[in-house]
Amino acid sequence: MFEIDDQEFQILINKALEELPGEHVKNIKNVAILYQDEPTLAQRDELKLRNDQTLLGLYEGVPLIQRQGSARVLPDKITLFKRPLLYKSVDANDLKNNIKHTLWHEIAHYYGLNHSQINDLE
Repeated sequence: MFEIDDQEFQILINKALEELPGEHVKNIKNVAILYQDEPTLAQRDELKLRNDQTLLGLYEGVPLIQRQGSARVLPDKITLFKRPLLYKSVDANDLKNNIKHTLWHEIAHYYGLNHSQINDLE
């Protein structure tokens, strides 16, 4: 596994966001896109992940199609997990592609797609 600092990781996130299809990214409202080193124990427990399972990203919030016009005060959150993404990647370009794919996947959850629908699109 190679290492990059937090500033370089944020730059790769920004580049990946720029490369995603414009309409889908432009229409995202009230969503914070963050990163942290690893998922918390609470996040892992909530998703019922086993020790041998990893998590690259996580969408937390109410999907757009379920909001029914309700105004939310707190933003939804997409979190990318730096260490698992680094572990999966062989170099900076591969990391950027993994970040881009993970962002696309989590944004799809924001729009209300489930894993089966996302896999069909992929």
